[in-house]
Formats: sequence, structure tokens, C-alpha cells
Amino acid sequence: MPDRTLAMTDDALLNEPRLVVEPGLAARVAAVAEPVLIGMGYRLVRVRISGDAGCTVQVMAERPDGSMDIDDCEDISRALSPVLDVADPIERAYRLEISSPGIDRPLVRRSDFAAGVGHLVKIEMAVAHDGRKRFRGVIGGVEGDSVRIVPEAEKPAGKPGARPSAKRDPKDRRGAAGDAGPAETAADVVLAMEDIAEARLVLTDALVRESLRRGKAAERDMREERKQQRAAPPHPDNQDDTTHSPRSAKARRAGQTEGD
Repeated sequence: MPDRTLAMTDDALLNEPRLVVEPGLAARVAAVAEPVLIGMGYRLVRVRISGDAGCTVQVMAERPDGSMDIDDCEDISRALSPVLDVADPIERAYRLEISSPGIDRPLVRRSDFAAGVGHLVKIEMAVAHDGRKRFRGVIGGVEGDSVRIVPEAEKPAGKPGARPSAKRDPKDRRGAAGDAGPAETAADVVLAMEDIAEARLVLTDALVRESLRRGKAAERDMREERKQQRAAPPHPDNQDDTTHSPRSAKARRAGQTEGD
């Protein structure tokens, strides 16, 4: 959703701090991984550690423009594995998994929440807000380092499996015609990002459509960039007498990497 992010340069996006961070052992892994990723031109999104079928350490990362492919995952795995071996933040054996954030991505930075305005989100608080720790609603906007959440409009039960609407009914605040008074609705909530344990977009048709649109736009930009590179003649001053062998695709290690 780059077209709705704050006006920031790639360098500013690369170095933008995460406001939603992981606790405990995952935080130790993140402290080791993030400098490596930034040095390679990637942003750390989230670290997850699970014990299913052995210990798995999942590192979610992306480029500043939000893109990420299998080659990126492989490059990160090759660079990060030896650093983690030396730092040894996890005492037991584990499997390293590098992935993109996915469409229903975690939101960890201010720009993530700004890009998600209008989309449905689920939030788990580390610090309770008005006695509650769980919220679900549409991102209404970003206010400093806080996010405004518009609760989902409550609808009568529909067909089984029907997806609830994330749009607020304009009659909610004034009541339907003939009502004795205004309808009871939950008020918007403003949550401090640093108090959030986890925020994640909910997979909806609108989110999928927007993701597909962004993907097509990125492909067009990449094709145009490659076209310009092929059309540009080599400059004599930039020629190098040293012969470099291209990296063999067979030499890439894919056993530890996965991309969404």
C-alpha cells in the first residue's frame, strides 16, 4: 500500500523504528537480526519463535518499498545464519525461516498503520486499554504514535460463512427511522502503538484486491527499469578489466528459506 504511506524516502523508511516489538527470546533474536538486515537494505518486520515440530525461528523482512521475493529470502538467510551462530541468542537447536510479511501482514511501524487506513485489523494489547486487551475494527487514521480504530458495525446474523462488513452504518449514530433514540454503538478507540503486543491486517476481499494492484504496479516498474538498463550503452570509464563470474543459481541455498 505504498501510495497511502507517509511521504518518506527509502532511507527514512529503512531506518524507521518499529513501535510494536516482540518480547523475550524473540526480542533477543531481533536485536541480532535487525542491524544485519538494515545493512543489506531490508527492514525487519517481526520475529516469531514456535516450538511446533522442533524450534522454528521465523524472521519476517521486506524491502523499504514492501517487496520481497525468494532471492531476497535466500540472501538474508546466508548473511544472517552465521551471525546468529556467533551471537547464539537461542541455546537449543532451531530451524531458521526467512519470509515476507504476507498480505495479512503484521503492523509494526507508524508507516504500516498509515498504509493500512481503511482496512480491517486485529489488535492484541500488551497494556490494557480501558480494561480491554483485544480490539478489532477498521484503521481510521494515525495520530502521532497512536492509531485510531473504528469498531466493526454490528450486523444481524447473515448467511453462514458471510464476511462481516467493516464499514460503519451511517445510521448507527442517529438511529433508524422510527427509533426512540440513537443506536448503541461502540466509540472509536485511540491506541498507543508502543502499548500494542501484536497488530495484524485481516484478510478481506478489499485487501486482496489492493495487494494485487500493488503487485501489478511493481511488475510494471521493474519491467520499465530493466528496459532502461538494457537500452543504456556502457560507459567506457565504467568498464572493469576484472572478469566476474555470475553467481550460479544452483549455488543458492534454499533449504532454510521460505517466502510468502
